[in-house]
Amino acid sequence: MTVEGVQLGRFLFYDKRLSRDLSMSCGSCHAQQSAFSDRAIRSTGIHGQQTRRHSMPLFNLAWQEVFFWDGRASSLEEQALLPVTDQIELDNDWPTVVARLETDSVYPDMFEAAFGPGPITKENAARAIAQFERSIVSANSEFDQVIRLGTKANFNDPLAAKGKAFFEDPDRADCAHCHGAGETSFIMGAYGTLNFSNNGLNDSIAELEDLGHEEVSGNSDHRAQFKIPSVRNVFYSQPLMHDGSIASIDSLVEFYNTGSHKNSTTDRIMHFAGRDNRWSPEEKQSLKAFLETLTDYEFLVNEAYQDPFKP
Repeated sequence: MTVEGVQLGRFLFYDKRLSRDLSMSCGSCHAQQSAFSDRAIRSTGIHGQQTRRHSMPLFNLAWQEVFFWDGRASSLEEQALLPVTDQIELDNDWPTVVARLETDSVYPDMFEAAFGPGPITKENAARAIAQFERSIVSANSEFDQVIRLGTKANFNDPLAAKGKAFFEDPDRADCAHCHGAGETSFIMGAYGTLNFSNNGLNDSIAELEDLGHEEVSGNSDHRAQFKIPSVRNVFYSQPLMHDGSIASIDSLVEFYNTGSHKNSTTDRIMHFAGRDNRWSPEEKQSLKAFLETLTDYEFLVNEAYQDPFKP
């Protein structure tokens, strides 16, 4: 990563010339104020068609190993290439994009500053976008200040401390298996070998239209498994889940309190969720209070991540 590469990637991330009709950019479906996710249930591409899935939040990607909800990209460079040519998303081709960049008054110099002399290529464009995406870091929430950095003694809301204990309690909420601080090296989501899970969001496994990670692996045991998202900034990345089917934090809490659907590939840990609707109103409120401490307000307004084309 270089300063020049990240800067170039930031411009490309927000440049609508990556789309066929010049109407959308990567940033159209990954808005900073939504933790680089989308407020829509499923994102809409340039032709007005909905994509199959809710757009994933983008942050702390430098510490992740697979990308997209189904894990079909093994690097950010590979991931950056695909939305441009997706017929529902930006529906363009890279030769057209490169030609547009070559005739621009600024991009040739930016590419040379980032990668040295030579022609503009889609590979270097993807490398630059990947560098910008790796630079997007969320690490200064109240949770970080209290738990990770120790720069603050206690949470502002005393209920949040109870919520943290509830979040981590294996006999109660048991969220830490997939979103724990220690378990995920503070990523609070997919990390290392813990990448995919079927959390029981869907009922009949046979009727699923979206097979999730099975579409990549070809293994039916991976049906309805999706990448485990981080719960950082979850208050700002709603709606939630790969299909955007959970609209709010209250709905999220109630989903896990009630108990998920049990099918042949549901994570065995989820079979214990929601036993007897056992969470008390205070426990639910404490869990919400803790999740709110994972909001990184500095990240949501960091100028280094903002659209450089806006005045």
